[in-house]
Amino acid sequence: MDDDSNGYVDDVRGYDFIDRDADPMDTLGHGTHVAGTVGAVGNNGIGTVGVNWNVQMMALRIFDTNGSTTLAAIIESINYAVDMGALVSNNSYGGYGVNTRAFEDAIIYAQANNHIFVAAAGNNASDNDAFPFYPASFPQDNVVAVAATDQNDQLAGFSNYGLVNVDIGAPGVNIWS
Repeated sequence: MDDDSNGYVDDVRGYDFIDRDADPMDTLGHGTHVAGTVGAVGNNGIGTVGVNWNVQMMALRIFDTNGSTTLAAIIESINYAVDMGALVSNNSYGGYGVNTRAFEDAIIYAQANNHIFVAAAGNNASDNDAFPFYPASFPQDNVVAVAATDQNDQLAGFSNYGLVNVDIGAPGVNIWS
């Protein structure tokens, strides 16, 4: 039942935009790993701590069990996150040639609603200024493109980079979550 009239049935824990149901279970492990990196509670004897111990998260699944997605699932999940009041989204996916107008419109919609869209710079050891990697290379001010750094705070050997299209680096090698 769609109790809140937002068009999604029973989405109290998030939503699965691939299977079109209210079970956003992470079948690949990446989203869960990132969520732990961002929000794992510290000082609890487990030995892992996230960037923010007091954060609310929304699980939104856009990849199937094989690691594939659709542009429609991506766009709908962005719009859903914004409509549900998320202030920041993590978008650690991307590719070349997916800079469609509809995708950019979703990011523009997020920007108009003060939503920060964090995007992976990519893992191809490529220059995003010469070979744009999307969504990290979209030009909107709300897009924060993040390269991976290693334990010496150097660019990870696999990470994409770019003076214009990459904004910041963050640890991306041997991360525990």
